[in-house]
Amino acid sequence: MIEVEVKARAKPDTKEMIEALGAVYAGTEHQHDIYFNSPLKDFRTSDEALRIRIKEEGPRLTYKGPKLDPLTKTRLELTTEIARPLEMEQILLSLGFVRSAEVKKCRVKYALGRMTFALDEVEGLGSFLEIEASASDEEDWTEKSKEVLDVLSGLGLHGTIRKSYLELLEEKHRII
Repeated sequence: MIEVEVKARAKPDTKEMIEALGAVYAGTEHQHDIYFNSPLKDFRTSDEALRIRIKEEGPRLTYKGPKLDPLTKTRLELTTEIARPLEMEQILLSLGFVRSAEVKKCRVKYALGRMTFALDEVEGLGSFLEIEASASDEEDWTEKSKEVLDVLSGLGLHGTIRKSYLELLEEKHRII
C-alpha cells in the first residue's frame, strides 16, 4: 500500500475546522514508537524507517520506504501485527538492528470519506495535523496527493512538513 500523507503545524482552531468539513471523530490513541536503524544501511540517509508501534489496539511492526514526491510524505508502507513487541525488539537487536529513538504522541483521529485526519500532540514537539489517504499505484497517489494538499490548504494550513516526527526530534534534541 502507498500511504499519501501531508503534515503541518496545527493551529488552535484546527479541530473545529476539521469538524466543520464534516469529518467524524474516529478515536483517540496513545502511540509509543520505537525506531530502529539497519546494520546494512543508514535509514536516515536512505529515507526509510523501521519501527515498532505500541498502541491500544495492539502492537505493529512497520517499514516505510523512501518518500516518492517532493511535496508530500507519500511512500510505501508495510505494516503487520505483532503479538509480543519486546520479543520483536529482541529479534531485531539480535539481527544487528540498533534502537535509534522513541516518539510518543497522543493522536485524535477523524474520518472523512477516504481520508483520515490525525491531530497529534507529540511529546517534545507540539501539535500537528496529518491528513492521510491510501493509494494503489502512481496514478492513484498523484490524484490523492492533490486531494490531501487541497484539503490542507482549505483548512488554512500551509507549508507542509515532509520530515517525520523522528527527524524533527533529531533536529531539536540531537538524540540520534
